[in-house]
Amino acid sequence: MRYSILAATSLILAAPATAQDRRTVTEPRLPATACETLTPKAGNRAAELQAALKRCAGQAVRLSAGRYDSGPLELPMRTTLWLDRAAVLAAIPDPALFDAGERACGKIDQRGKGCRPLLHIADATDVAIVGDGTVEGNGGQPMAGGSETWWQLARRAQVEKGNQNVPRLIVADRGRNFTLYRVRLANSPNFHVVANRLQGFTAWGVIVDTPADARNTDGIDPGASEDVTITRTFIRTGDDNVAIKAGKTGGTRYVSILDNHFYSGHGMSIGSETNGGVAHVQVKGLTLDGTTSGLRIKSDASRGGLVEDVHYEDVCIRGSKRPIDIYTAYDKEARGDLIPVYRGIVLRRVYGDGGRLIANGYDAAHTLDLALDDVRFTTIPRWETVHARFLIGKGGAVPDPTGQATEQASIAARCDAAWRTFPEKP
Repeated sequence: MRYSILAATSLILAAPATAQDRRTVTEPRLPATACETLTPKAGNRAAELQAALKRCAGQAVRLSAGRYDSGPLELPMRTTLWLDRAAVLAAIPDPALFDAGERACGKIDQRGKGCRPLLHIADATDVAIVGDGTVEGNGGQPMAGGSETWWQLARRAQVEKGNQNVPRLIVADRGRNFTLYRVRLANSPNFHVVANRLQGFTAWGVIVDTPADARNTDGIDPGASEDVTITRTFIRTGDDNVAIKAGKTGGTRYVSILDNHFYSGHGMSIGSETNGGVAHVQVKGLTLDGTTSGLRIKSDASRGGLVEDVHYEDVCIRGSKRPIDIYTAYDKEARGDLIPVYRGIVLRRVYGDGGRLIANGYDAAHTLDLALDDVRFTTIPRWETVHARFLIGKGGAVPDPTGQATEQASIAARCDAAWRTFPEKP
């Protein structure tokens, strides 16, 4: 192990005011009225739904209880899609409907960009998807004309070393103040929510529910965005529960991830694209119950950048293989000069059971700077560290990454009241 102790300073352990969404975020509300209310019937409803959304631009379109099968839809600016309880907006598993124009959807190639999402919002100013209904991706249903499902295609692409062309569920690109409120998002063929290049994004009370073996089904991925709040969500899925991304389109800053519960999935992630820069992130009041990784920062020399001022507080982790998983070689064969640098990373009141504790910087010139204050794991696993510098706060760390003797820890008193049962579909 290569590590050192940082000079004692209160600066790194003081959560700065900038490490969070700069907006004052309050619970959204359902609309008082709807411009138009649709009722269920059989068949592809895409044309009817799209026409209603166009007529009601700037207002709300309401789906009453029942099923609405659909192909891709575009949500206009300042429009709300409102799903009543027991309303289900379901993606028809037909690659021809979702094809982006190159006849690649439902196939494997090297690009993986051949499908349109079910719900797309371009210039997403004041757009909202709300209510207690479900947006259903049908990732586990056979694609039209065959027996293979979207998820089976994704697994086959992994074996064949290609990229699957499958739809995402919701993509919001550019704009301001995009809101998801109380909706259930289920069984997406690929990522559930991509929020890219937004100024203001709120996900409040959202449920993401997809099997653990559904490949590349991230829950909520904000990227190249500022002023983001994700709160009171329940997420179980087959990839990152939440992944903060910052690629070529820009950095992600001022993020609050508050009072959430994650189950199967790859954890609370930053990366793998960090070359745009990630900064001013607060993760507080999080349980991770059975995720493969817990608190995860991942990148490499082909897509790395600066990740700084990230604060994790009041976090409980159990059943994770890698409860702390911070590393700079996501792709071990990656080459390039986009070096990952992680500094100002603070863990305070973080508790867990067993698993690997990984804290790796890139090299001696690009170390990981990590502060630990009241960080405790019950079975005292060893830290696996390289090119890392540590500051141990007054609350201590069990085990101590510098090799100091530490006592057995108990998380029961700290975490028993925090765990929640996943809310099954009513």
